[in-house]
Amino acid sequence: MNEIISLAILIFSGLALRFSLTFTGQAWAKSHAQTVTFMILPVITYVITKTITGNIALSLGMIGALSIVRFRHPVKSALELVMYFDLITIGIATSVRTKWAIQLVLCTIIIIFLVKIVQLISKKFGRTFYNSSFNEGHVTNMLEIFSSEKIEIVEKNENITNILNNKENNETVYRMSFENRDELQKFKQELDKKNNIKKINVIFN
Repeated sequence: MNEIISLAILIFSGLALRFSLTFTGQAWAKSHAQTVTFMILPVITYVITKTITGNIALSLGMIGALSIVRFRHPVKSALELVMYFDLITIGIATSVRTKWAIQLVLCTIIIIFLVKIVQLISKKFGRTFYNSSFNEGHVTNMLEIFSSEKIEIVEKNENITNILNNKENNETVYRMSFENRDELQKFKQELDKKNNIKKINVIFN
């Protein structure tokens, strides 16, 4: 029971830090990858600490094993790196104490699905739990809008990722990312009614 309480505290502590960052204007912490990372990484550290407690040889072995996760090229997202640490830690924990490995696997799976479920519930109330980011390997459907004027419904939309104002030809370019294809098509139907739009590019993933 104490272990479950500890894991719950770790997960909510990560979430609290994430919300603190987003509340103070750090938009990078609101992406899907960062949200899941903030919840999983404390649990991984906790399992590592429990696994190597009182065993110096195992501690050195753990350092060597985790040092494998090094890249000469940029990692797509923080979540990708954390998942590699997660998998290695699961392997090491299984060889020492299977219980810790099982708990880490369950926590990881629960967090991944929980974040997705909360996002779906949030969208039903017109809000969003995290931002989608194609820069972090998150599969999204893209909408690129070329307009002669600013479009208020686009600029206020939560899925907006980029706004480019070209003063030379008096054109504004909007880039939006959607997780759901139907959501993109529904929003596009609203835009089709606008007369000031020059062109709309749709990219489905």
